[in-house]
Amino acid sequence: MTSPATDDDQDALLRFVEQFALVLTESGLPRMPARVFAYVLAEDAERYTASELAEGLRVSPAAISGAVRALVQAGLLAREREPGSRADHYRIYDDDVWAHIIMQREPLLRRYIAVLSEGIDALGEGRGARRITETIDYMQFMRAELPLMIERWQRHRAQYARSSEVEE
Repeated sequence: MTSPATDDDQDALLRFVEQFALVLTESGLPRMPARVFAYVLAEDAERYTASELAEGLRVSPAAISGAVRALVQAGLLAREREPGSRADHYRIYDDDVWAHIIMQREPLLRRYIAVLSEGIDALGEGRGARRITETIDYMQFMRAELPLMIERWQRHRAQYARSSEVEE
């Protein structure tokens, strides 16, 4: 694990982790997985053992265990093991983690559309039926736009990478 140069750097990292973890928690991620994800996102190493995460976050290894399990199940972290090693290593699941996270929402949109479509048949004409119909339309629009948005993002990301290389 790459350690920041000073205690001040480590404190700044941990302050950021706590701030971003609060945002992630408000978005529905449990507190400890949010802290671990924010740390892995912001800290410089590519991979971490559970003990490195515990040390970096200043928490017990037991707190890390459930957090990494939840993050791996959610597809936010990948678990790997070196041949001959007894320790698992964790890393961000995908180099384009935010596109991956957004695309994980597509099956949920499909489910919304299916349930709402079944519900519309049970409703008579009226305000509720119009709102449900508009909701279905919105969900279908979002589902169709997600892949297009990701493609635009990937082009933007590639352009940004090329311009950053030129500046160096």
